[in-house]
Amino acid sequence: MSGPATAAAADYDVLVIGAGINGAGIARDAALRGLRTCIIDQDDAGAGTSRWSSRLIHGGLRYLEHGELGLVHESLRERELLLRQAPHLVRPLPLLIPVYAGSNRSLATVDFGLWVYDLLSLGRSLPGHRRLSREEAIREVPGLRIDSLEGAATYFDAQVTFPERLVIELLVAARESGAVVRTRTRVTGLLADGGRVRGATVESPDGRRETLTATVVVNAAGPWVDRVIAGGAPAGGRLLGPTKGTHIVVRRFAGFAGQAMYAEASSDGRPFFIIPWNGLVLIGTTDTRFEGDPATARATEAEVAYLLEATRGVFPRTAPERRHVLYAYAGVRPLPRQGLRETAAITRRHHVRQHASLRGLYNVVGGKLTTFRSLAEEAVDQVVARLGRRGARCATAAAALPGGGATPLDVETELQRFPALSALTRRHLADTYGTRAERVAALVLAEPALAEPVCAWSHAIGAEVVYAFQEEFAGSLADVLFRRCMAGLGPDLGRAASERAAGIGARFLGWDADRVRAEHAAWAAEAALFSTVAESARL
Repeated sequence: MSGPATAAAADYDVLVIGAGINGAGIARDAALRGLRTCIIDQDDAGAGTSRWSSRLIHGGLRYLEHGELGLVHESLRERELLLRQAPHLVRPLPLLIPVYAGSNRSLATVDFGLWVYDLLSLGRSLPGHRRLSREEAIREVPGLRIDSLEGAATYFDAQVTFPERLVIELLVAARESGAVVRTRTRVTGLLADGGRVRGATVESPDGRRETLTATVVVNAAGPWVDRVIAGGAPAGGRLLGPTKGTHIVVRRFAGFAGQAMYAEASSDGRPFFIIPWNGLVLIGTTDTRFEGDPATARATEAEVAYLLEATRGVFPRTAPERRHVLYAYAGVRPLPRQGLRETAAITRRHHVRQHASLRGLYNVVGGKLTTFRSLAEEAVDQVVARLGRRGARCATAAAALPGGGATPLDVETELQRFPALSALTRRHLADTYGTRAERVAALVLAEPALAEPVCAWSHAIGAEVVYAFQEEFAGSLADVLFRRCMAGLGPDLGRAASERAAGIGARFLGWDADRVRAEHAAWAAEAALFSTVAESARL
């Protein structure tokens, strides 16, 4: 930690370190309460743990096994809020749990657990669970393994197809309420004076160093929390006990029928998901200890093989093989350090902890996509108490996200007044931007060439490239493809789209030939993250 700061008034009331889902939620909440807020991230917004998840907004059915009823209730409440506040990003998702003879969880146990799940979500908008006979389960999912199948149960949770977009909208909301958003700004040290935090020293991409002073600092750096505190590699007394989760992505396969599955892996009984996602199928996740630099986490061939074998245990006749894997990804969960042997038993409950020796520094440990809003409320409650702002009440439970406020179908209807847009593009814009889609479409009126698609898979258009740089903090082509228009998550990871999008940059954003080459190189580096160690050299 750095030495004393000057006694001048601080630049900000609160400095938030980390622009993932939790940091973005905290910045939005703080700005809505009128606090002078700045949020920074060493990379692009949402480029860390937030995007490496199973992309679910769920109540945590598995947490019932560990007696965490409070966490399940909180998650179910937050799921309901998100379904209302961001209907373009968060959608209901029916799941089926097949139960086989010898499973860790009997059909009666699963049925009882789902009954409790329903009870904890009273007032929900989603239907309750159903118990299925063996024959009913086979009719629901024709390709399901039938030997020793005893029956199944169905229930509802929700899916956020692109949590990257959720992060961006939170930051847009924060900015609209006065927050300063700075990406690619790395913390080089925390400022301290008299046992109190005074801000941080930071470094910009061009190497320029500066001091950002703040009365309170919230360290929401996810798996980098310990590194922020230590000013580099973490030392003893760590807050985190991280684990790594890996997913694979394949095309839809015969027998799957598009029904999301929550099943047990036959090798070890660990629950995993097989989920329709983005026109593809998402399979995951693993859960293993990880103590390295979070930036180096990659899927391994052993993890890919595990997930394929687990899928084969559910769909023995049609399960994908290694050659069918389009890509894989891995991320690090910032879980609390508990020293438990079983990673599944580590709590997913978040903690907002006042630093032991530095007043005004709050460290966020744990958390998940579903509960980012309640985590942010808890964190900012502590901040306003520290600042003595007792009248600053949380408003996020009632505030729609910037793209919320209308259903995607309503937005699609409004977009019909832009005849240059195809029906598929109108649907893409409505699902990606919600009510803000009209702002993207408006760019087409001034420049009709921006209506041309850049991606045949997602139906993204050139206007989104310009909009991402003008309105959504994008700093590179990779930012646009992987975390704004989402063309980078198709089967080719945006390879074709990168050529067309770079052409938009050259024509409408003034990129010269060197800039275009640099942007292609940045796309390739980003695409390499979505692969196994053995496969990355091919990208």
